[in-house]
Amino acid sequence: MATVNTYLTFNGNCEEAFNFYKSIFGGEFTTLQRFKDLPSEHNIPEDEGEKIMHIFYRFSNETCLMGCDSSSMFGEATIGDNFSLSVSVDNDEECTRIFNALAQGGEITMPLQKVFWGALFGSLTDKFGINWMISHETPKA
Repeated sequence: MATVNTYLTFNGNCEEAFNFYKSIFGGEFTTLQRFKDLPSEHNIPEDEGEKIMHIFYRFSNETCLMGCDSSSMFGEATIGDNFSLSVSVDNDEECTRIFNALAQGGEITMPLQKVFWGALFGSLTDKFGINWMISHETPKA
């Protein structure tokens, strides 16, 4: 079964925004990774190391919010267009099927591929201008 949650992108104030949301809704950050945590081959500028690469915030059993800061590697976020729908699925086949279907007539921003955090992941903008992130996280042994 797929889950769909919102993924927000900020221009350097992701941590501030998520702390604000947490002060309102409660809950916990279950993941907080900074750009300095990326493998060295990504060559993140030193002044961007403390920016948020990924944050996962669960504020109820049913709902989470995810986010990151933009980076010079990926370009600035455009406020008002700085969110994606993040779909997590149970297997690679379903991940591939959904990604390929949503990509029809749209634009792939990151091809579906195995990524360093152990997932099959890709992102795209569909033919209606909606941003999507599709992933299947491989269970850790």
